[in-house]
Amino acid sequence: MSDPMPASMSPQDALIAVMIAVSASDELMRTSELVAIQKIVSHLPVFSAYDTDRIRVIAQTVFDLFEDEDGLSALFGLVREALSERLYETAYALACDVASADGMVRQVELRMLEEVREELSIDRLHAAAIEWGARVRHLKP
Repeated sequence: MSDPMPASMSPQDALIAVMIAVSASDELMRTSELVAIQKIVSHLPVFSAYDTDRIRVIAQTVFDLFEDEDGLSALFGLVREALSERLYETAYALACDVASADGMVRQVELRMLEEVREELSIDRLHAAAIEWGARVRHLKP
């Protein structure tokens, strides 16, 4: 398989790839998850200079990689290559926010979050705090 990703994947591309991977992990990208990604990209400082037209390219890359047997490993390789370690917890926090956006984290999304945790070596205590924060931010009355 040739690398479908552009020669230089930016840190923002990698963060978006992680969010899309979590959203698409159950094979159904819900509107609430897409809205969450859109809000995150529109409001967080890490995306302040990001070209939002790239989101489609990154989404297609994630979908293409999901079709490949070793695609998940390839995706995480690209993500680790593009992100500095100081953004690993950011990536996990954004992934948790997207998974929580519809008020219900499904089993397959939990498995994907576990993969993200493992692949990015997120400390278990930090992960628990990040997960709790995402859960309480997305509670419904």
